[in-house]
Formats: sequence, C-alpha cells, structure tokens
Amino acid sequence: MQKLLGYMRSAVQKYDMIHEGDSIAVGVSAGKDSLSLLAAMARFRDFYPQRFELKAITIDMRFGGKDGDFSEIRALCDELGVEYTVKPTDLARLIFDVRQESNPCSLCSKMRRGVLNKTARELGYNKVALGHHLDDIAETFAMNLFNNASLDCFMPVTYLDRSEITVIRPMIFARESDCARVARKLDLPVKKSACPADGNTEREEAKKLLTSLEKKYGNVRSKILLAMQNKEINGY
Repeated sequence: MQKLLGYMRSAVQKYDMIHEGDSIAVGVSAGKDSLSLLAAMARFRDFYPQRFELKAITIDMRFGGKDGDFSEIRALCDELGVEYTVKPTDLARLIFDVRQESNPCSLCSKMRRGVLNKTARELGYNKVALGHHLDDIAETFAMNLFNNASLDCFMPVTYLDRSEITVIRPMIFARESDCARVARKLDLPVKKSACPADGNTEREEAKKLLTSLEKKYGNVRSKILLAMQNKEINGY
C-alpha cells in the first residue's frame, strides 16, 4: 500500500488534483483497480494536508436484468468509513439487447461515466476519481495511435462543463501490478466482471501488444508516459 500511496501523492501534487474542502466520489466496480483506488483514497484522506470528503459510487449495469450483489463492497466501505451508493441502470440491456453493439466497450464506458458523473453531482460531490493507472495510459495511447492515427489519451484532470464535475485519476503513475498487489494483501472483494465482452476487447489486444514489445524494448509503458510528458500531450 505504501508504494501505491507514494505514486498517488506524486500524481495528486504534480497535477493539483485535490483541494481543501473537495467532495470526491470514487467510481467503484468489483475490479481490482477501482477497489485499490478506494482503499488507497481512504488511507490518503487520513494524512493528506488538504482535507476532503470521500464517497464511493457503483454503477450497476444489471446484467441479465438482475440487480448486482455489491454487499461485500458495502461492507468494505463501512470498514473504511466511506459512504456508499449503488446506482441501478438498464445499461446492459440497452447496449447488448437493444443496440446489440458488436464492439461495446467505448459506448459502455462513455455511458457509465455519464451516469457516474451525474450521480456524483446529484449527491453534491464536485469531483470523481477513476482507477486508471499507467498501464491504462499506455494501452489507450496505443489504441488511439493505431485505430485513429491520433496522439491522444485521457487527461490526468478533466473539468466537464456539462456535469460540472472534475474527473481526477490519482493512480496514473502506478502499474496494474501495484493495484493487484494491494488487492491481494488487503483481501479486497474483487469479482470477475459479468460483462459478456470481458477479456475479448481491443484493450486486451493492446495489452498483449505492449507486453510483447517490452520483451525487446524494456518498460514500454513507462516510456510512453515519459514521451507524453516530454511533449505535454493532453496535460501530461
């Protein structure tokens, strides 16, 4: 956890992510990344000099038309002293049954974030924290490069005019392996995604490509982040 907290503090300070009096909602799924972020943010709240409120929000996709079971996440939030909200939606039905998307990930991500930001704002929170890490940066950059001929990625801090929410990504200097390590050590309630597209996505292909490149060129993911910082791409 200390390593993850160190990465988080570096990102928060470098990109001025958290201010005194902020109300921050962590977007939480049952995955290791968001749960590690939640646990780290709860610890971070205890010592960071800029005081802030913390909440957790889960967007329930309702796969199969049934409410998801998030009781273990609720128990974790109770243990961490974090208020927890589950927002039920019909996103799974809309994306897979109504629209029958063959490549659903981009649309799904956009719609989930929209509901998350709206819910956070309705609850009086001004910031949303997402669990993207350095691996996500490199994979997103690779997908944009090869699919769209674009040098692009999500930003560390983004203000959204429509929802009046600021999105922050405190774990952008951490590796996916750091999140996995924290999840194991803290025995976080990680569950496999019920999404039918899980494990068969363009992101998985980008992950495999970068892993293969690292066998020859070393830490490709960190080099991509450094290149983005050197060229100040999207605020890095």
